[in-house]
Amino acid sequence: MKKEQVITKMKEDCLVAVVRAESKEQGEKVIDAIIAGGINFIEITMTVPGAVDIIKAMCDKYRSNPDVVIGAGTVLDPETARAVILAGAQYVVSPGLNPETVKLCNRYRVPMLPGVMTPTEAITALELGCDIIKVFPGNIVGPAAISSFRGPLPQGEFMPSGGVDVDNVDKWLKAGACAVGTGSNLTAGAKKGDYAAVTAKAQEFVAAVAAARNK
Repeated sequence: MKKEQVITKMKEDCLVAVVRAESKEQGEKVIDAIIAGGINFIEITMTVPGAVDIIKAMCDKYRSNPDVVIGAGTVLDPETARAVILAGAQYVVSPGLNPETVKLCNRYRVPMLPGVMTPTEAITALELGCDIIKVFPGNIVGPAAISSFRGPLPQGEFMPSGGVDVDNVDKWLKAGACAVGTGSNLTAGAKKGDYAAVTAKAQEFVAAVAAARNK
């Protein structure tokens, strides 16, 4: 999938699942459960043991499913970005803004979503060519941050991550978010080995996003 297609589909789906896990096995089970619940964008964070191997395994596993898009999260530097891109990641996400990481992703034409909290960081991300900017941590700034960013920067596309739950998805989208990222609120069941709960929660998120977009 080309860069433009990934960005378009991300905005169409409006929902990115952020995967953190304590082991490679748990991570893969969580991913399968999320996809079974209808969420197609999977962000595998580098805090998961064996994350690069998981990315490669999941890209291979879901290669025949054109709806599933595997990406990498918590990417802090260009070296890691290159490793995950070579493993098959179709987009890269970071909690912060590292210009060299953005430049590397641009070189390979892979979408890079840097984390920002200030207008200066957001402007820098736009100047570097980022198509979607991650507002992080979302739980600290709240949905009003999206509309505040979009006031002076209407050309920007913003996606919150952190603090996004089924009950507030509509507020984020109403504020102007082009998509939302959710992690612990989605995958809580995995801590108890209840992957069916993860699937059920994913279904709730998909329904909540659909309802919010139809308002």
